[in-house]
Amino acid sequence: MDTFELHRGTTALLVSLPHDGSAIPDALAERMTLGARTAPDTDWHVSRLYAFARQLGASVLVPRYSRYVVDLNRPADDVSLYPGQNTTGLCPTVRFNGEPVYVEGEAPTRAEITERVRRYWKPYHDALQAELERLVTDHGRALLWEGHSIRGSNLPYLFPDRLPDLNLGTADGASCSPQVQLGLEAVLGEQREYDWVANGRFKGGYITRHYGAPENGVNAVQLEISQRCYMDEDSTRYLPERAAPLQRLLEDLLVNALAMTAQR
Repeated sequence: MDTFELHRGTTALLVSLPHDGSAIPDALAERMTLGARTAPDTDWHVSRLYAFARQLGASVLVPRYSRYVVDLNRPADDVSLYPGQNTTGLCPTVRFNGEPVYVEGEAPTRAEITERVRRYWKPYHDALQAELERLVTDHGRALLWEGHSIRGSNLPYLFPDRLPDLNLGTADGASCSPQVQLGLEAVLGEQREYDWVANGRFKGGYITRHYGAPENGVNAVQLEISQRCYMDEDSTRYLPERAAPLQRLLEDLLVNALAMTAQR
């Protein structure tokens, strides 16, 4: 249990924050470039951003370690989720800006990657699967909400232009029911604070695609938020005044999706 923290809630909602962790074991950090040792590609402050979800009765799953140790939102076999586009992989060797994670000759071996999957990746996914099964047993349905954030501009290695503020991903509608998808789009369409897109550059990662099974009562949704919406992207400082309206919208989205999930 030292690789993640699970808070069990009382509703059918599970909020998963797989890139919130920023810890890097000392022995591993010594093999990394100075720029990578601070885990700059963390989804900064998403636990704080979604703290309100516990008041909604949500279960919340949060890892301790950085995506540089292992990316929990990639498949264990490291098959690309976005063929033909730059990605950073299961155990990233390149940062979002295209610079190396490791000093020369220190990238992880195949055996090391296998061990990281066993030590860090599998416990998170075992916990996620078990919690979803509990929610379906207790409530008949489950909503898996994947909370993510990323620097929304100046990342030409990953995307050429400015990202929309909010990037909804449902694997082109395959990971959730039509009513969940339409409900979320209606909430987003009614507000004017943030621009948004559904299934654009980010369609949902491995977790959304793998666990979303609306035919079995499990709706899965990923929301990738441009970090400018709640923090200073250069200093990574959280800005409560900027985050407050975003949190109100996130609450509206979660409440709506949970209500749509309850429909049979």
